This record gives sequence, C-alpha cells and structure tokens, in this order.
Amino acid sequence: VSTQSTGRETALLVDPQNTSSGTKQWVALVVGHELAHQWFGNLVTMQWWTHLWLNEGFASWIEYLCVDHCFPSWDIWLQYVNMDFSRALELDALDNSHPIEVPVGHPEEVDEIFDAISYCKGNSVIRMLHNWLGAEPFRKGLALYLKRHQYKNALTEDLWSALEESSGQPVNKVMSTWTGQIGYPMLTVEVAETSDSVTLHIKQQKFCANGDNSSEQQWLVPVTVVTQSRDTPQTYLLEGREGTIVLEGARPGDWIKVNPKQIGLFRVKYSDDLLKRLLPAVKNQALGAADRLGIQQDLFALAKAGYSSTANLLTLMGSYGTERNYVVLSSINTNLADLAGLFNHLPCYEQFKAMRRKIFSKILTEVGWENKATDGHTDALLRSMLIGTLGHSGDTEVIEKCQDMFRQHISGGKQIPADIRGSVYSTVRNSGGEVEYDQLLTLFKGTDLHEERDRIQRVLGCGPNAELRGKTLDFALSDAVRSNDTPFVIAGVAKAGWEGRDQTWAFVKNKYPIFLERYAGGFLFQRLVQTTCASFVDMEKYKDVEKFFSENKAPSAERAIKQSLESIKLRCSWLERDGEAVAQWFKDHGF
Repeated sequence: VSTQSTGRETALLVDPQNTSSGTKQWVALVVGHELAHQWFGNLVTMQWWTHLWLNEGFASWIEYLCVDHCFPSWDIWLQYVNMDFSRALELDALDNSHPIEVPVGHPEEVDEIFDAISYCKGNSVIRMLHNWLGAEPFRKGLALYLKRHQYKNALTEDLWSALEESSGQPVNKVMSTWTGQIGYPMLTVEVAETSDSVTLHIKQQKFCANGDNSSEQQWLVPVTVVTQSRDTPQTYLLEGREGTIVLEGARPGDWIKVNPKQIGLFRVKYSDDLLKRLLPAVKNQALGAADRLGIQQDLFALAKAGYSSTANLLTLMGSYGTERNYVVLSSINTNLADLAGLFNHLPCYEQFKAMRRKIFSKILTEVGWENKATDGHTDALLRSMLIGTLGHSGDTEVIEKCQDMFRQHISGGKQIPADIRGSVYSTVRNSGGEVEYDQLLTLFKGTDLHEERDRIQRVLGCGPNAELRGKTLDFALSDAVRSNDTPFVIAGVAKAGWEGRDQTWAFVKNKYPIFLERYAGGFLFQRLVQTTCASFVDMEKYKDVEKFFSENKAPSAERAIKQSLESIKLRCSWLERDGEAVAQWFKDHGF
C-alpha cells in the first residue's frame, strides 16, 4: 500500500465523533478499491505497465460498486459522474493526454501513468462497456477472465476475448477504439420529424479542449437515447462518422436526451432546438438528476473549449433555479468557481460572488445549519458545500455565523459538527486575520486526530493576508506537517486568488531542490506542479513556467508540466474569447 496515498490515516481511519460524512465516504471508496486489487492486481496481474488500467481502472470501478452495495443511500453512482467521470473527460480533452494503454519504456514513465486516465477514464470505459453488454453477460465474462488467468499475467485483449465469449458482441473491435487512442468524441445531434416519425442524426468528432475541429479520429460509440414519450433507453452503435436513429415511440416535439445517466464517455452538443426542448424538463425535474447534471456539465465543457458561448451557459444556469440535488449543485458550484478563476484579478469577480450568493443562500436557508433527523448522507455534504461557498463569496450572515460558532468551539462551548467543521474553519480563516490564524494553529497542535489536523492545515493558506500565506508556505515544509501532506497545504495557498497563485509559484521555484528531493518519482510531485501552475491566466506566467522547467528537469512529471502549460494557454484563450461577453452578461442581469 502506498504511503503517499492509500496508507494515509485519513483514507483508512474513522472517528465516530469527529469524522465528516465526506471523509467516511472517502474511506469507504479507498477500502473498496484496495480490496478489489485482490482480484485485479493480485489474482490476475497485468503483463506490463502498458496494461496498468486492468488493475487501476477495474479497482476504481469496483470501489463504487462496493460502496453502492453497502451504502445505497449515499447515491454514489450519481456522485461518480461528478467525480471520476468528470475528471476523465476533463483531462482526456487535452492534447497532452495519453491513451489508456500507453507504451512504457523507462521506469520514470511508470509514475506518470498513475493518473486520471488509468484510473478515471479506465473505470469510465468499464462502466460504459458494462452498460452496453448488460450486467449478466459482463459478469460471466469477467468470471471467465479471472478464472482463465488466475495466478498469471494478462493483456487487455485477454479481457476482451472473455467478454466476447460471454456476450457475443464485437468487444475487441469496439473497445480498442477507446483504450488505444487519446481522447473521446463529441456527438452533435439534430432531429428531423414528420407527422409520424422522429429521426435523430448524429455526427461524431474528437472533443478538444482548445475547440479544434481538424482531428480525423473516430470511435465505435455505443449510444443510448430516451425521449419524453419513451423512458426505456434505445441503444445504437455508431460505427462511422455519422449515423441516424429512428426513435421508437417518440412524438414530434418531444425532448430527447442522448446518453441517459451519463454512461457513455462522450460530450453531447445539441442543436438549439433540442436544447430548448430539454430546459423545461430540467426546470420541472422530469429528467433525472444524472441527466440534469450531464446537460450542465456538457454545456460548460463546450463553452470552455469555445464550441459554444459562455454567456449562453450562464443564462442556461437559470434553468436550475429549483435544483436541490447535492451532486448537481456541487457541479454547478465547481464550474462557476472554475469560470470565476479567470476573473479573480478583474473587477467583475465581485459579480461572480454575487451570483453565487444569489444561487446558494436561499438553499442554505432551506437546508439549515443543524443536522436534522431526516437528513441523509448527501444532505450533510450539501450543507458543508453551501457554507463554504457562501463564506468565501462574501455572505455576511454566513461569515458572522461561522465566526460565532468558531468562538464557541475554541472556548470549550458548543462544538462545531464534524460535517461542517472544515467549511467553518475555512470561512473564519478567509475572513479573519492573525488572531484566527493563531487560534487555528493552537487547535492543530492540540489534537492527535489526523483528520482534524488535515482540515486545519489545508485552510491556513486562505485569505488576503500575504504575510500569513507566507507563514503557511513555510509551515508546509516544517516538521509539523507530514511530507505527504505538504503539497495539499501548499495547494490551499495557491487557491487564494491570483495573489496566492503568484506567491505559491515563487515559493515552489525558490524551494525547488527540496521538493525534487522529497517527491521526484512520485505522483505527489505531479500534483504539486499542477496545483501551483495550471490555473494561471497570464501568458507571461506561461513563459515563466516553461523557462523554469526547461532549466530544472523533472522527468517523472514531464506530462504534468506539459498539461499545466496547455491549461494556462487554454485559460488565456477562454478569457480573451469570452471575457467581455461575460462581463456584459453580468451588467445586463443586474449583478
């Protein structure tokens, strides 16, 4: 078990009084993942690192299967869409991604492939395959694969062969297009209707984070569709650049949802007409949560890449005014934060904060600050997210409430519930000064529960005070912080607006020999690079990062460096392309 990730206490230990619902969920997923390696990794081992995904992709899929079986009320498969599935789509849209099956010719290249492609794209492909073949043929094929190759080494083709035998489907032909090449498709869909038929026209092209349309890549794509008049999914295998589906049971004017439950690993770009039809079904929640989530996520990705307008995306978010599902709201919050990160050095950043207050404050009023007997697992996650978001968006009522709860907590009075403690700490630190900083450090030193120490050290870098951010950066390298926690403490400073990004990058450059000695050859070094570099929105910073790493080599993080540079360039293009239109949108809508 890796001491850098799985072996950390916060991934294995639960304290009944002080562990948050989010940490309990994380522990359950980690335990499920590691147990899955008894079969995928130990009983059957990949033949070479090229086939790493047979270990990590399967373990990452089965962890959700385990948690869903043990804790069905956690709605973990819906959360999956907002976690692993979303991470896979985001990273694999970059030019500097890599195929699931990637040739490995040098030991330093091994560490680079322990990333979201092997884990998240790997498990997303498995989930798509499971849905296409059906649960029983998939289970039989998997059992055949494990029995046939137990105590041996296996290739990806061995898995495909077993699944072909059990299902009778051309698994190798289809799935090799997903594991052997970078990226995934965007399906552009339009509809043609007569009085008695509805036909969907689908065209595929590679989805590129930079909006490029020149790629000739193609996939064999299992496509499912539901309509307003037929909720039973209709399945179609898209085998060429374009295809048509006559939709059974559909009526003219129906809303049409491609990729129900977000199982297929692709983006969907609807015609204007089809998108308009979907919006009432989002508002009245005739569409399930996964589909409401997917429409918003796809539109955000399309806008970010330049395939559609960011201003139109903001307008679309008005359709989610009645949304109360934690996972959907969490995705909206994350995407708004990503967009706001382009503007946090510009005047209209205050308008972003106002928009977030408008969206989320009334929901917090409904949810309340106290746990209720009727609360479920995701209610606790929602409450924590709302408090943290509003606290960092300048909601004075929330800030004052957090400060009051914190004063009681540190004086030995009413303790802050574990589920919202991290959000309260973060809000108090962001809105406070040296007094609150020192109080948090006192709490840090006075507890032996690592989860508590971890949630404190991750928020110390919040806030506008440069001196306190500098103290946090020095603290991150001190003996008080475990070396495998240091990158996460530093990341907290990097998230403190553009000033925090600049300050963190200067610190990392200055202390680079220390970081290289500590983390070279491990995934934490890649994470350190990405958290300190990838969010810049400045081509001068691009040149600085590029120059620094050209003079200070980091072989095990070469791909992470390239991805970070690509991300900077993409963010600069996004701001240049849509910045004025977004600022105007805020003016037009009274923010």
